[in-house]
Amino acid sequence: MLSRRMILGSLAVVGVGLIGAAAAFAHGMGMGHGRPAMMKRVASAIIDEALEPAKVTPEQRAKIYAVRDRVFASFEAQRQSRGAHMQEALALFEADAVDAGRLTAFRTQREAEHRQLGDTISQALVEVHDVLTPAQRKAVADWVRANHPGHRG
Repeated sequence: MLSRRMILGSLAVVGVGLIGAAAAFAHGMGMGHGRPAMMKRVASAIIDEALEPAKVTPEQRAKIYAVRDRVFASFEAQRQSRGAHMQEALALFEADAVDAGRLTAFRTQREAEHRQLGDTISQALVEVHDVLTPAQRKAVADWVRANHPGHRG
C-alpha cells in the first residue's frame, strides 16, 4: 500500500516539474475549511524536498516559489467557482427536459477553464525548466525517480 507521503510526492511532481501537480493536489483534493491550505503546505514541503538535491540558489528558489504561487492562485480561483458550477449542473439535471444548448455551453465553459489551467501548468513547467541548470534538472528528476512509486523497481 502506498503511503500518504508517497502519494503526495507523486502528485506533486508528475506532469509539471513539481509545481502544477502540487497545486492540483492542494486545491483539487481539498474539501473542508483549512484543507486546501494544509495541502498547499504539504505540496510546498515536497517541492522543497525535491529541490534540495539540486542545491538551488536563493534567487532560483524565489523564482520557483513565484511560479508555484501563481499556479496555486489559478487553482484557487477555479476552486472558488465550483459551488456555482455544481448549482448550474444540478439545475440542468432537475429540469423537466435537458436543454441541449445550455448543456453544451456548460461543458464548453468547463473545458475552457480546464484548458486555461493546463496552459498555466504548462507555462509553469517552462518557467521552472528555465530557472534550473541542466545538472539541477537532473537532480530533481533523480529525486522524482527515487520518490515516485511508479519509477521504482
